Amino acid sequence: MTKALQVNDREKTASRLLKSSAKNSYDPEVDIDWDAPLAQDQPYIPFHRSTLYGTRLWDRLTEQQRVELTKHEFASIASNGLWFEVLLMQMLLKDFYNRDPRTNHAQYALTEVADECRHSTMFAKACDRIGAPAYGPVRILHAGGRVLPAILKGPSAYASILVAEEILDRVQRDQMYDEAVQPLVRMVNRIHVMEEARHVTFAREEVTRGMRECNAAQRAYHQFMTALVGFCIVKALINPRIYKSVGLRPRDAYAAAMANPNWRETVRWSGEKIMSFLDEVGLIGKPGMALWRKAGLIR
Repeated sequence: MTKALQVNDREKTASRLLKSSAKNSYDPEVDIDWDAPLAQDQPYIPFHRSTLYGTRLWDRLTEQQRVELTKHEFASIASNGLWFEVLLMQMLLKDFYNRDPRTNHAQYALTEVADECRHSTMFAKACDRIGAPAYGPVRILHAGGRVLPAILKGPSAYASILVAEEILDRVQRDQMYDEAVQPLVRMVNRIHVMEEARHVTFAREEVTRGMRECNAAQRAYHQFMTALVGFCIVKALINPRIYKSVGLRPRDAYAAAMANPNWRETVRWSGEKIMSFLDEVGLIGKPGMALWRKAGLIR
């Protein structure tokens, strides 16, 4: 494909996504009833998706403690989703900085930043509304996140965005249709899933175009960087401090969770779609295989 055709293809996609954004966007400030009462006996994520489900620690918890644990697991995932969104916005703005602002592609990048600002606010308000901390990542990942927008570029930048978005998307799609889950959580998930579908299309096409132009050395670099960020994303999802909410020692409970076959299967399941895509475009390779396995996204 010639460069002119690539530019035209990119502009067509961006134009379509801009129109979709104009027709199908949400404002969490008004589209979510933040004052609606919470259901006391409904979990915040399905019990079978809890990190401790099926372990001896889970068996020791009362029903109310299990609900409480899912509240804090949701808060950890949501606040880490917020962290991902902030990093994503920095990468999009870095890309926009060097583009012609008159193009559809540049304008869609700004539109996506606007979406992510609303999503970040929504995740923050959700944590506050349910009465849980915005845990975010552990300190070392939080510090490491500061350098990612500076060092990530090209296909691995967009692929890293996709790993975060598509893992969250798989988890949230599962929850938004589950009537046993808290209505507030289901609405937060529904809004995020519907708007992220556009972002996934945008990023997937950028990755596909970028990988076509890579030589062997560039491909190896992008394979390693995508795996490194993917590993950090998976490990960031659950902050060990959540286990204090139900009287468990964080270090012991976190170790039990990471060794839990049910949670490991949930992680693998959440990454199925994105891992298939990354393999298809050539982003799964030897430089990153050990990290993908440590993350639990590849057996």
